[in-house]
Amino acid sequence: MMKKQVALHNLGCKVNAYELEAMQQLLEEDGGYEIVPFVPGADIYIINTCTVTNIADRKSRQMLHRAKKMNPNALVVATGCYVQAKGTELEKDPAIDIVIGNNKKGELISILKEYERDTEHYNYIIDINRTHDYEELAISQTAEHTRAYIKVQDGCNQFCTYCIIPYARGRVRSRRKEEVVAEVMRLAGNGCREVVLTGIHLSSYGVDLEEKETLLTLIRAVHAVDGIDRIRLGSLEPGIVTEEFAQAIAELPKVCPHFHLSMQSGCDATLKRMNRRYDTEQFYDRCRILRKYYEKPAITTDIIAGFPGETQEEFECTRAFVDRVDFYETHVFKYSRREGTKAAVMDGQVPEQVKAERSHALIALGEEHKAAYLKYFEGKTLEVLFEEKVVKDGETWWMGHSREYIRAGVRCDENLENAVLQVRAGGAVDNEWIVCERM
Repeated sequence: MMKKQVALHNLGCKVNAYELEAMQQLLEEDGGYEIVPFVPGADIYIINTCTVTNIADRKSRQMLHRAKKMNPNALVVATGCYVQAKGTELEKDPAIDIVIGNNKKGELISILKEYERDTEHYNYIIDINRTHDYEELAISQTAEHTRAYIKVQDGCNQFCTYCIIPYARGRVRSRRKEEVVAEVMRLAGNGCREVVLTGIHLSSYGVDLEEKETLLTLIRAVHAVDGIDRIRLGSLEPGIVTEEFAQAIAELPKVCPHFHLSMQSGCDATLKRMNRRYDTEQFYDRCRILRKYYEKPAITTDIIAGFPGETQEEFECTRAFVDRVDFYETHVFKYSRREGTKAAVMDGQVPEQVKAERSHALIALGEEHKAAYLKYFEGKTLEVLFEEKVVKDGETWWMGHSREYIRAGVRCDENLENAVLQVRAGGAVDNEWIVCERM
């Protein structure tokens, strides 16, 4: 019996990417499927969709229709957050054969086989807001080889006014610590040296578990796994960074000094309209705590430019606050109106041109701070985990990331993949990476 050729494509966040990797491994383990590139000719196309913005919805629809055009006779499977948010609406789309919502991805193989027997049954969507079950998906290896993103938590209870994700992902559900540790052990056994703990709202890890687990107890358990050299954390809410938390992780040498604190605005009035649960002084204090326990931590953030009601004065507050905090990297997004959220119907929607101008200003400021951060490390020693070989102007470079997640490269013909080396940092190239020398 010939294997069916399956092409997969991911849209959206690292959690989505993890889930698609897990689905790919389910297909590979079944033995009846062959994974092929996302090009014309596949028998099955699986698209893991995103719904974080209206633009993400459009991209999801476009990719699904593109798949059907590449092979009109192929089976097109839509899964993920766009599917979950739209529900039965997608049944009317002739480009889609099967819809699989969140918390049903682990049943991919049985769903495909059921469809072969009965093509009338094609909707697999549950009421995500009423489930308390964490869907157990797992990987044993990763395409990156050196670094693995591990999903440890799903769902969100925050309901920020701009965000549709709580409706697409449901309430907070945490993965059992023992399952996380077992997966980390498998990855370490297959050569992975760095893991990134991630989730939809990582800081909420454990609030739903009877065992009184927290993100800190999970980090300690992962830290104890032999073979793993580095632990990174996905996006954190500022509130989790207490003196106790920072001091505890600073005592764990595998935890990297790289922290993404989700900010969204540097203006208290805007934060209140967003339903964020902190103000700017609280946020600044959490950055201060991290800098108390780490010499030069890489603190990064997200900012939404042009949120409804944002005046020029409020924007200037944000710009001044970004300057004050002095982030390593600032990820700036123009506010995108998301149907189904409170912010979408707020008064004071900001014109696109104004959003673009504010976005450009924040990006420019962020680049200045990034340049200063990279400059600080010139002449200093960095510990780099090397990941890939790149040929530049006929010369072979090995590229990797420092513990701070600074991209670094050395000229070298030797195979450095998955090696951790001490290097001396030189100057930055295009404000993107640092030229280094082996020590």
